[in-house]
Amino acid sequence: MDALDRIRQQVEENPVIIYMKGTPQFPMCGFSNRAATALKACGAPFAYVNVLADQEIMQTLPDFADWPTFPQIYIKGELIGGCDITLEMFESGELQQKVSEATDA
Repeated sequence: MDALDRIRQQVEENPVIIYMKGTPQFPMCGFSNRAATALKACGAPFAYVNVLADQEIMQTLPDFADWPTFPQIYIKGELIGGCDITLEMFESGELQQKVSEATDA
């Protein structure tokens, strides 16, 4: 399975997934840390992919949704965005609602 197929499968199989540098427990960049912290604060489980540990995913993901930077957060198969958008959505309560709807289904 090539990297594009793996990304497609991960996004389809996980209601909430973050592609980040590092892990939620040990983030390797500030943007990934802030985005993962916002997801954790939503109180629902989410999947993650450490793009630093998978160079194929790191190189292919920006083309998957035409989004050049990391982290990338997907909810129910839809790209939500990166760190700034995730934090704005968290501040407004929209992120918690989307995560709840995705994980309750």
